[in-house]
Amino acid sequence: MIRPFVRMLVAGVLLVVAVPVQAQLVPIRTVPVASGDQFLTRPSANLGMGGVHIAVDDSIADGWGNPAKGVFISESQFIGSPTVYTISNSGGSGKTFPITGLFRGAKWFGGVSMALQQIDDSRNNGGAWIDPWVIWEGPNRRLSDVSSRNLFAAGLVGTELSGGWSVGLAASTAHLDAVDGVDLLYAGADRIDQSGGTGDIRLGLFRSSARDELSLTVVHNRISMTHDVHYVDFTWDDDPMQRPVARAHIESNQDQTRTWGAQIAWARNLTAPGWRLGTTATVNRKSHPKIPNYSIQNIPRDPGLTWAYEAGLGLARTKGGTTFGFDVLVQPIWSETWQEADTPTETAAGGVLNIGERTIDNDFFFTNVLLRTGVSHQSDDVGFQFGLEVRSYAYTLDQINHVDVSVRTQKETWMEWTPTLGGTFQLDDLEIRYAARLTTGTGQPGTARSFREEAKAAFDVGGDFIVAPDAPLTLQDANVLTHQVVLRIPIR
Repeated sequence: MIRPFVRMLVAGVLLVVAVPVQAQLVPIRTVPVASGDQFLTRPSANLGMGGVHIAVDDSIADGWGNPAKGVFISESQFIGSPTVYTISNSGGSGKTFPITGLFRGAKWFGGVSMALQQIDDSRNNGGAWIDPWVIWEGPNRRLSDVSSRNLFAAGLVGTELSGGWSVGLAASTAHLDAVDGVDLLYAGADRIDQSGGTGDIRLGLFRSSARDELSLTVVHNRISMTHDVHYVDFTWDDDPMQRPVARAHIESNQDQTRTWGAQIAWARNLTAPGWRLGTTATVNRKSHPKIPNYSIQNIPRDPGLTWAYEAGLGLARTKGGTTFGFDVLVQPIWSETWQEADTPTETAAGGVLNIGERTIDNDFFFTNVLLRTGVSHQSDDVGFQFGLEVRSYAYTLDQINHVDVSVRTQKETWMEWTPTLGGTFQLDDLEIRYAARLTTGTGQPGTARSFREEAKAAFDVGGDFIVAPDAPLTLQDANVLTHQVVLRIPIR
């Protein structure tokens, strides 16, 4: 069980780690939230191979990571890639229908992508319970929105230069009414209304020669979300012998992250026939102007700053129609978050912290490791893929509480396993791809369901009582199953 004083659910983390992440963005996680594949909004040729990508090219997806690699677009084509995921134990689901167009000229290349998405909320968010005999003062309540709509759009353009070089620019945006898993971070809430969006812009350079490839990418990513969280309070007004009254109040939380990142990647064909070696080095600077006041941690938090690094090594071999590859990635991450005093605050040592001084300092050090491996075989018209991705998360938290004048250290580790499979079918002028992935080791965080018993006991004694949503934190195991179908139609 992850303890309730886990402090570091970094702003926008659900937006980053819900997909096979573009390698230029390093994800940060401190709780294994099963958030689904919500942001799998563009197709990938290697999804069934466990997402292997360092030494294995992805002719469909590479241009969206580094737009200069759109040079691999061999012909103009339209791609539809409907994607569906479900989270077990009523943890929610999502349906996405992206349409992508890739275009190729003599020297210029480009692409556009749009996606419409429906998110069905979890029914396990531990929402407020109201006994039928409680007086409800307020509008008709929605325990949760049945579903929400998100819109995504992206585009890239690039051109070939002399000497084997190419350059490209890509931009993407999303209008979000729901981010899967956020409702689980506000235990005891009646409902959460989300609004906001993301933006991403990338500049890439790429050089290809007979033996080597060199890739350079710079990225700026912005996340801006607002969570209007509806809670229910219980009071007895003047007569404690009367029925309690339930009243709603709204708490608004901002979720903001600004990321600057850079990556250099190099790959080389080895002298042994069919063998290829690749390496990557990535750096991210993430500033967190505002991190939400999640009920799961029950302590307000203010800004934060993160430096995240990733070093990757990949090896692949192709012989005939068979390709095998694996990736090894190590992610050292340093992150600092803190809470600032809103009012003069007295400390346990007898001092006073003025407004703006830090009341809590959280220092995190992560040592995450990712392993990916996969194999594919393609005959004339039919092919198959198998793969496995394993993610090991480990971090140490050193926390200084300037109010209580205390210091503590906490360590957390867990692993997530994602087996994958896929198949391809080539028809006359149509290619059909299917991929599936199952993620285990994640869960649905919530609070212990002692809420009902505590509330009834309070009602029986007839005293003033506001039901608290900060019961001990629990983690219910949940699996995420994702299906993606890709239809490619060449323009000839």
